[in-house]
Amino acid sequence: MTTRTRRESIVFHQPFRLRGIDRELPGGTYDVVTDEELIEGLSFPVFRRVATMITLPCAPPHQNAFEMVVIDPEAVRDARQADAGADLP
Repeated sequence: MTTRTRRESIVFHQPFRLRGIDRELPGGTYDVVTDEELIEGLSFPVFRRVATMITLPCAPPHQNAFEMVVIDPEAVRDARQADAGADLP
């Protein structure tokens, strides 16, 4: 099976929360990785998402380390929308 990986850097301007993560995360740049696999047998290439992960700083006292956590892509979208709304007057 053919897989591809997409990477994206997302900036949060404010501290934020993600569904599935039990702590508030600081604003900053976060790497989001999405793995997709090719659906074979079609006359054109189609990929389906298999997993979405975000790289997070570990909770204290290990905040100098990072962890990659599987996350719902809709949780990332919701957090980005809330962060964009926080910038409005």
